[in-house]
Amino acid sequence: MKQIQTKLEKVNDYEADAKFKTEISFLKVPDAVVKIYFKKPDKIKIKNQNGISLVPKETVSISLYSLVNSPYQALDAGTDQVQGVPVRIIKLLPTDENGELVLATLYIDTKRLLVLKAKTTTRENGTNEVELFYGKFLSIGLPDRIIFSFNTQDFKLPKGVTFDYDDGSAKKKETTPVKNQRGKIEITYLNYSVNKGLADTLFK
Repeated sequence: MKQIQTKLEKVNDYEADAKFKTEISFLKVPDAVVKIYFKKPDKIKIKNQNGISLVPKETVSISLYSLVNSPYQALDAGTDQVQGVPVRIIKLLPTDENGELVLATLYIDTKRLLVLKAKTTTRENGTNEVELFYGKFLSIGLPDRIIFSFNTQDFKLPKGVTFDYDDGSAKKKETTPVKNQRGKIEITYLNYSVNKGLADTLFK
């Protein structure tokens, strides 16, 4: 975990262009090209000039920095495979009993010191899962693509935001209730501009 933390420390901030795809059965959300801004420890902003993009409140999975820099106890939970790669499973138990995060589970490629998957459970938004895919941005330790999945039962729209709802037929609602469905957000990064000194005012 200390090695992962040291690797993530190298990125102080970044600006990225990305493709943003949202799949929620009862919402019609068009695909979009967005700007993503990050500044450590936990400032994240996603800007879509052609509309509004949806991101669940808990964004720790988009940037793992704030997650691994919070006080925690680390427990070895064995091994597994993710994306065909052997991984070590580490469970993080936050030492702050009143914090929002309840539990985090990381699936780590120990040879490359990369987090390939993370599951986070929070008090307000339930359990979310993110899978990270690496390629052309591997040298800076940042993913090419992430897939973020969550329970639609726990998903909350931002205040004042409305979308076209598509509930489907009564038969569909009866056989596949919303509370048992999963939503998915896929972000494909087109480029990164790293450590340019982003101003705090950008995130207001």
